[in-house]
Amino acid sequence: MDRRDFLRLLSYGCLAAAGLAPAKSRAGQAQERPIQFVFAQLKYRGGDWNPHALAVGPLMEELMQRTSVEAAPARREIALTDPDLFSHPFLYMSGKYEFEPFTGEEIDILRRFLSYGGFLLVDDALGQPGYGFDQSLRREMKRIFPDKDFTRLPSGHPAMRSYYLLRSIGGVRIVRPYVEGINIGSSTPVVYCQNDLGGAWERDQLGNWINPCTPGGEPQRRDAFHLGINLILYAMTENYKDDLIHVPFIQRRLAR
Repeated sequence: MDRRDFLRLLSYGCLAAAGLAPAKSRAGQAQERPIQFVFAQLKYRGGDWNPHALAVGPLMEELMQRTSVEAAPARREIALTDPDLFSHPFLYMSGKYEFEPFTGEEIDILRRFLSYGGFLLVDDALGQPGYGFDQSLRREMKRIFPDKDFTRLPSGHPAMRSYYLLRSIGGVRIVRPYVEGINIGSSTPVVYCQNDLGGAWERDQLGNWINPCTPGGEPQRRDAFHLGINLILYAMTENYKDDLIHVPFIQRRLAR
């Protein structure tokens, strides 16, 4: 499914939620199939690739509640050498500690993935710039794109307004009040947050939040969920806000 097909179905779902969709097709006509988003998380060697094992479920619940996207309830754990990697337009990488360098084959695969339409959200669960996970991540990204550097994403970037109009960046802690990205042409296939988004998303099996968000409390957690939703939609549509004339339902959502 290409991005425009996804856009068309997403738009229809928003219209339906607002009671603005056209009547259902006559019996016997083909119906639109629901889209199922799969949250793919990268497994790598060394460090801690899975610091928040219970983070994905709450984010998928919020994604389905707030948008028309159907999401698989369980994440897909995937290695760079897995042949199914290119079936997932969205890839999440998290960690706390320094990890082993990627092999030459893995570097080539990830470069192709990111150059041909794949998206990588990187989430630093430690939040210590220049150490541990941050140090290893920047080293590996420089191997993948030697002529590219991380730059601060402006507030007007499509990823910052793909569903919510983001005015602040959340997480368990505020290490950076912004996210960084690597740009290739007009696209940003890598977005990096050092505020520990997964820690803010994570609930225990009784539904309680596992980690407090400091210093901003629950508004800071809300911002972490909003960023996660925005980046998923950006990964699936990329130019969502530039291409779509917004329906009133979406405009009301953005005003909240």
